[in-house]
Amino acid sequence: MLTRVLAGLGLLVLLLVVYGVAIEPRLLLDDKSFEAEIPNLPGGWDGQTVALVADFQIGMWLDNEAMVAEAVEDAVEDEAALLLVAGDFLYHPDSAKADRAVALLGPAFEAGVPVVAVLGNHDYSLMKTHSEERPPIAEYLTRRLRESGATVLENEAVGVPAPGGGDTLYVAGIGSVWAEASDPQAALAAVPEGAPRLVLMHNPESYRGIGGGEAPLALAAHTHGGQIRLLPGEQNSWLDIVRQGEVVADGWALDSLGAPSNRLYVNRGIGFSTVPVRINCRPELTLITLRRSNGSTPTRGPSATADS
Repeated sequence: MLTRVLAGLGLLVLLLVVYGVAIEPRLLLDDKSFEAEIPNLPGGWDGQTVALVADFQIGMWLDNEAMVAEAVEDAVEDEAALLLVAGDFLYHPDSAKADRAVALLGPAFEAGVPVVAVLGNHDYSLMKTHSEERPPIAEYLTRRLRESGATVLENEAVGVPAPGGGDTLYVAGIGSVWAEASDPQAALAAVPEGAPRLVLMHNPESYRGIGGGEAPLALAAHTHGGQIRLLPGEQNSWLDIVRQGEVVADGWALDSLGAPSNRLYVNRGIGFSTVPVRINCRPELTLITLRRSNGSTPTRGPSATADS
């Protein structure tokens, strides 16, 4: 009897590993859609879709290149007016892998979709420690992205014209926390007062440095959603339980983590860290439909319920 129970448990674990390595992360992309209200959003951007991807982690063993390609292609097929990349293109410092990561954005470049990105800690070769050093790979990746047509921001902002030209939406991009380059105020100072904006960062920790009303929609990644969720739904990963109240592993941040009239959404990313497993935590493409806010500042929380 005991032998059968142990054999059954062993089979269950084996099936779970196969699912977590070969099925969920490779075949099941989560196209997460919601609407977001942006104060002073001009007519040319009202109703447009902004796509968000993150954490490619190219170069890790059993990385997830095919799913990155699928996410970018889906963003183009969904007629995204802007593609945001929230960092961690790489897992290890390798120029060939950097070239590959940039090439995966090819469908967006070819379709004329503006691409705006920030770098993550892995893009600076930082896996566990903070450092002010700027390794050559970060400079190389930045150069290759810009040569291909992407805008790479570090505590800067850029105005993105609406499709067809004219109306401008600003993207403020915050630098890497682990690279000691996170300066939210510098990034937001580059946005004209009252101008419609999105705030892009890699690490959600940068969100705490944003003043009230300055980020009607902030977007981050870095956490991978914990890669393993213990229960269905957002913020149910092991990471949420172990560091409850300290981190946002995925989805919408609690009010207590930010200043008034700010909102933060954390994307689960596509790749992996440490082990190539995702269970109940599918790789994510976020599709955000922008809407003009009726008031001077948006209400907290999503203006529409997210769906998959």
